[in-house]
Amino acid sequence: MAELTLRGIEKAYAGLAVLHQIDLNIHSREFVVFVGPSGCGKSTLLRCIAGLESISAGEVRIGGRDVTRLEPAERGVAMVFQSYALYPHMSVYDNIAFGLKMQKEPKAQIDAKVREAARILQLEPLLERKPKALSGGQRQRVAIGRAIVHQPQVFLFDEPLSNLDASLRVQMRIEIAKLHAALQATMVYVTHDQVEAMTLADKIVVLNKGRVEQVGAPLELYHHPCNRFVAGFIGSPQMVFLPVQVLAASAEGVQVSLPGGARLWVPVQAGAVAVGAALTLGLRPEHLAEQGGGDAQFSVTAQVVEHLGGETFTHAMTADGDPVMVKGDGLSRVAAGHSLNVGVVGARCHLFDAEGVALAHLRHYTEGQLPPLPVAGVG
Repeated sequence: MAELTLRGIEKAYAGLAVLHQIDLNIHSREFVVFVGPSGCGKSTLLRCIAGLESISAGEVRIGGRDVTRLEPAERGVAMVFQSYALYPHMSVYDNIAFGLKMQKEPKAQIDAKVREAARILQLEPLLERKPKALSGGQRQRVAIGRAIVHQPQVFLFDEPLSNLDASLRVQMRIEIAKLHAALQATMVYVTHDQVEAMTLADKIVVLNKGRVEQVGAPLELYHHPCNRFVAGFIGSPQMVFLPVQVLAASAEGVQVSLPGGARLWVPVQAGAVAVGAALTLGLRPEHLAEQGGGDAQFSVTAQVVEHLGGETFTHAMTADGDPVMVKGDGLSRVAAGHSLNVGVVGARCHLFDAEGVALAHLRHYTEGQLPPLPVAGVG
């Protein structure tokens, strides 16, 4: 499998720029996910890699070879689309073999490749069926099989699970992860679903308005987002943001005022932060404790409570009208209208300046190094 390198990629339609100076290194056998909101340019960037869109500036290299001006068939890539695009009158076998037949490969070689792809994707019992006799997940596996037989240097996936229902999405997500492990292939995957990104990727590329916001491993982006956009996009449920004011700043970090007046030290680099400055505090719902505890507490009123069995989502409001979500366990007894004294731990919080840039933590925590979650009665 091959390394994929993008240098200064730009794309414009009739003078309207949609991709801005994209620079990326994707290593051989790496699974990289492009993620971002609708219209951020992730599918356009994937199509530029595939050669389905010409680029306005920059260079695409696959396996060290400059493929910027080559046709899609000459690039050594295979693409799986959101639509299965199967031929309804053909069997599974013929759908997978069709591209190889068009390239006039020997019949025995075609048969060997199709049957190997069917073995990998567990499609062997279905080879004689027509697409109408397949489930959505099976059809998507046929589409992936059609890409596998070409033995590409890079696999490209453009939102391949979008047409599936929730349970099939989970199942196919696992199948794609297994496929990557089996093939040890270089894969680039586009999705708007950050859960797919977190569970599949070796490396995530977060895009926004045609620009790369941050590149990193899933947990790196989760624990150390570089700005408010990434912090709000990575993580489910979404991070809570509260306006706060700086009370003190030192080598120990930044002290801010929580709703209701409580004080909280956040161990971040103060830099040029001044006392009295307005910042934004970022809190993960799963890092809040509905029974208090931690380094500081603030009061909220529950508005809506969602009991999901194994977990509980409490949608609440501060006295100032700022929304807060608290993620608790399935045994939570919170009900709408209840007042909660929510506990927080400073080292699990994030601070963002007026431009949305994150203040760097004094320690580069990993999950195993983070302080424990708030415990009621411990402050």
